[in-house]
Amino acid sequence: MRMKMLASGIALSLAVGSAAAQQPAPAAGGAGMVVTTALRNEGARYATWLMTAFDSVPAGKYGFRPTPQQMTVGDVAQHLESANYLLCALFGGMPHAETAKDSLPDSVKATWPKDTLVARLKASFAFCKSAIEKVTDANLTDSVPTGPPFIAKKNARARLVILYVTDLVDHYSQMANYMRLNGMIPPSSYPPPKH
Repeated sequence: MRMKMLASGIALSLAVGSAAAQQPAPAAGGAGMVVTTALRNEGARYATWLMTAFDSVPAGKYGFRPTPQQMTVGDVAQHLESANYLLCALFGGMPHAETAKDSLPDSVKATWPKDTLVARLKASFAFCKSAIEKVTDANLTDSVPTGPPFIAKKNARARLVILYVTDLVDHYSQMANYMRLNGMIPPSSYPPPKH
């Protein structure tokens, strides 16, 4: 899984670099948002697909897992919510106020009803939207205090934003496969809207 995330991160970095190379330099004094805009757009696309996927999966399928070793749909939802808050709080510099429910074991949270999991996941994406709005091309290279669970006590903000986006890509791929295994069409494969 870490290799998939690394490969996704490298591909995203190359795509962002290519997009940046094709754009004119920002005007003197301008913030320049080429890289940040690309990251925001990809994050928003995958967040939308993930929310659509979790909304589409019937409540009775939230305990589904393809094999005993894999996460259930409920596990993925609660894991994604936790990861969103962790990463977005770090790169956005906005602490997430935890509740008593947040300290419950992951195995308990994964069994919450679909509507609870979906509402909490939606709130985590709203938090991340606010966090990523604080990111600019100029502050992507800032050193951000992280500490555990990351190896270094500080990381470049860009690394954390890329980890957020690639985590969404990874879990969307997972959900798309779960949906296909249950005879459902994942959101990225919906037909384009007719104009």
